[in-house]
Amino acid sequence: MSSQNFEHPIMRAATAGVFRKAAAWLLAMAAACLLATAAACLLTLTPSTARAQERYYSAADFAHVQKVDAHMHIYGPGDMLVAEAIRDGFHILTINVDDPDHGSVARQLHDAASLHRRFPGRVAFAGTFSAAGFTKPGWSRKALREIDTSMAQGAIGVKIWKNFGMIVRDSDGRYVMPDDRRLEPIYSMLQREHIVLLGHMAEPLNCWLPLAKMTVKGDAEYFREHPEYYMYLHPDRPGHDEILAARDRMLAAHPRLHFDAVHLASLEWDVDRVAAFLDRFPQADVDMAARMAHLEYQAETHPDKVRQFLIRYQDRILYGTDDAYGPSDDRQAVAEIAADWRRDWRFLATDDELRSPDLDRPFHGMRLPRSVVDKIYRKNAVTLFPRAWPGLKN
Repeated sequence: MSSQNFEHPIMRAATAGVFRKAAAWLLAMAAACLLATAAACLLTLTPSTARAQERYYSAADFAHVQKVDAHMHIYGPGDMLVAEAIRDGFHILTINVDDPDHGSVARQLHDAASLHRRFPGRVAFAGTFSAAGFTKPGWSRKALREIDTSMAQGAIGVKIWKNFGMIVRDSDGRYVMPDDRRLEPIYSMLQREHIVLLGHMAEPLNCWLPLAKMTVKGDAEYFREHPEYYMYLHPDRPGHDEILAARDRMLAAHPRLHFDAVHLASLEWDVDRVAAFLDRFPQADVDMAARMAHLEYQAETHPDKVRQFLIRYQDRILYGTDDAYGPSDDRQAVAEIAADWRRDWRFLATDDELRSPDLDRPFHGMRLPRSVVDKIYRKNAVTLFPRAWPGLKN
């Protein structure tokens, strides 16, 4: 065959078609290789890149995550604070307390119920009852009426304060402990009606130590300013273990009572002790309010221990600050609360090196997984107080 045959138009077209198909096939294979390579790269990303971004929050995520501060004390209108809470993604539980520094129980109820009505779904509140007249006949019935009044106005729980065990005395001069029989009708009613009891019983262990031996500066400042509650100055009053033993007897006698042991159950100095409390009382939770510095103190030397505690008990820990606000709006006070919120977020959500005004040495954040942060900051509070913030996802 002569070479002229390869120049025939049909032959040229056929040859061109073969080349076009071959080129298309080569391009397809190259694209497939690129996709396979890209997929392989994604699968081999280090934890600090794609997968880490899925599992952990950053400091920048703070305002975008819906959160609950499950322990505040707000008095007066609170407009500026609530506006800041909305900007920062916070819902609030304001707690009434039988503390003369906070005003009368009636006044606190008025302010809390007003906040709840004005900011439904954003602000919830817990009521309380007064210890006034405790030694008089009929005190228990009076306290139950106070509780009924607060529940009728929208309360989602009831607070018992540290005055039982530390301040209130019987007619014979003895201190009234948390398991006193005259408190029994209250505990039984709350258990029967499935109402959460928020219990601040005893104080940090530092309260029984000299100022120079206290572990965090905030405790030393508080008890220096409140000598009436500084038990080291009052050796005639009950000891820390004595008060908590009475609390635990009360809990053992009411196994179905939902109990929010605020302030890390007054066992803040050792997460192992908090863990033992939670193991013993499965109906109890704890909040972190005003005790974050104690976790940070332990994180200075035993960060893994603190982190593992938070992960192990992730379903039973609530975030809270114990910050107080009002009765007048105060821009500086709002800024200080917002700073507390952001500082705590960095401790729980990131592994940044941090410093605290309560401590002398730096420490690192816990960098808890997103799922744990969501429980501590929101889901556990919604589970414990299901009527508090309608529409807030569990």
